Amino acid sequence: MPAEEPVVVEAGGREVRITSPSKVMFPTNGQTKLDLVNYYLAVEEPLMRAMAGRPVLLERYPNGAGGKSFFQKRVGDGAPDWLETTVVATPNGTTARALVAADLAHLLWAVNLGCLGFHVWPYQATDHEHVNELRIDLDPCPGVVFDQIREAGALVRSFLAELGLTGYAKTTGSKGLHVYVRVQPEWDAYDVRAAGVALARELERRRPDLVTAAWWKEQRGERVFIDFNQNAPHKTVFGAWSARPRVGAQVSTPIPWDELATVLPDELTIDVVPARVAAGGDPWIDNRPVQSLEPLLDLARRDEAAGLPDAPWPPVYPKMPGEARRVAPSRARKDD
Repeated sequence: MPAEEPVVVEAGGREVRITSPSKVMFPTNGQTKLDLVNYYLAVEEPLMRAMAGRPVLLERYPNGAGGKSFFQKRVGDGAPDWLETTVVATPNGTTARALVAADLAHLLWAVNLGCLGFHVWPYQATDHEHVNELRIDLDPCPGVVFDQIREAGALVRSFLAELGLTGYAKTTGSKGLHVYVRVQPEWDAYDVRAAGVALARELERRRPDLVTAAWWKEQRGERVFIDFNQNAPHKTVFGAWSARPRVGAQVSTPIPWDELATVLPDELTIDVVPARVAAGGDPWIDNRPVQSLEPLLDLARRDEAAGLPDAPWPPVYPKMPGEARRVAPSRARKDD
């Protein structure tokens, strides 16, 4: 078969060459690489509002969703000279020259490589020292249904409102929910994680039947886990408006709070989301880094004064000051 002619699209003031445009990337309904490119062109404004200027980690599926995949942390030497990059660190301390979401042309360059997921750092490429997003990850444990995720999301929203903070929700593109709180760029990742730990612990006190802050899976039960460690230094979270590497082409979609009770995440695909944006606009349009982290840090300081140790860190991180013994409770009992 003769090679397929590439398609050239305009984005970000540049021409981006899309090779193999008819390659099927999402097999359930047959959406192609060019369909994905057209999706991103359709949601360019809210996408760049959420992601612009941030480093991104690429999740690549050269043969489409359901095929083999790998994460790409670094931009190779053969990349176009116009690509904007920045040096980032991973949790184990390895550095890499990462792509910056400078404009849509940068993202479409990655899509052409088979990128089916942008994992976004919580800071701007121009200021690595200050995080300006707290990401609240509501993760369903086995046995949890999405109605419990809905209830947990409403709980997060009301608690933030008590503190004078506003959170913005999005589907994960899978089974969970993310709530973002954009804050002033005055705190580092250790502060932001401490705020996330304090929030998770307080909500567990209020609704222990619904949510848990337990890091160890054996303690979680059939509850919604508030994954505070998604805010640990150098961690990334799946980006808003990014197509998920699922065979059905689901999108991690920002939603207005009044849709939380009815939203069906599996129905939010690259075929559906552009029309939603055209009809309803961007639910995150006011999500700007103007809020203070201090109300949550006050809770963190209260917990520390009460003698609570730091919550466990993921295993790739060194032992942290104030952290309790990092071992599952069942293992600790056996060791004792």
